[in-house]
Parts: sequence; C-alpha cells; structure tokens
Amino acid sequence: MLKDFRAFLMRGNVVDLAVAVVVGGAFNTVVSALVKDLVTPLIAAMGGQPNFGHLFFSVHRAHFMYGSFLDALLTFVTVALTVFYLVVVPLNALHRRQQPATTKVCQECLSSIPLAARRCAFCTSAQSGVL
Repeated sequence: MLKDFRAFLMRGNVVDLAVAVVVGGAFNTVVSALVKDLVTPLIAAMGGQPNFGHLFFSVHRAHFMYGSFLDALLTFVTVALTVFYLVVVPLNALHRRQQPATTKVCQECLSSIPLAARRCAFCTSAQSGVL
C-alpha cells in the first residue's frame, strides 16, 4: 500500500500539479503587488478615489458594506486584466509564431488551402510552392 502511494506521488502529473500550485501562489503575490502598488494608484489618479471600503447602507441597524465588495470586484477585474495583457496575450503571440504553417494561399483566388493540396478546392487552379 505504501509502495502504491509512493508511485502515485511520483507520477508526472501529481508533481506537475504541485509545482503549478507553488508557482501560481508566487505569481499571485507578484500580480497582487503590481495591482496594489501600481495599477490601483493609477486608477485613483484618474478617478479620484482608490478605496470604496467605507461605503455602506443601513437597514434597521444592520450595516451592508457594499464598498468592500466594490473594492474586491475592482481588484479582481484589475488582476484579471493585468494577467491577460501581461501574460496571456504575449504567450499566445509567441505560441502562434512557433506553430508551423498548415495552409497556403491560393495564387488565383487567395483562399486558404492545405499545404499538400495540388489544386484549390475553391477555384480548381493548379498549385505549386508555398506562398
């Protein structure tokens, strides 16, 4: 039983997941600091008020702190936008550049056809070489 547990832990996907969690936690700290120390003050400079935590309304002596929710929502949206534009967009561009071409452009009708095609499926012209 202990041998099976050890084999389970040493499988590649378990180790990869553990590394991803640790790196994700460290990356969360970096992105949160970036948003808190740079992006939020920039928004405050443009909009005037960086903290909505003091906003609330009361109903029969019960206080509803909707300002804290607005702060959390603004932080989430800002973190998501920051990660998207600083990580996802550059990685997608890099990934697109590394993908080999699977199609070529027809010289006659400018449609996209597979590299191995000898005739265009749209205009039936004979194809040579990759454009």
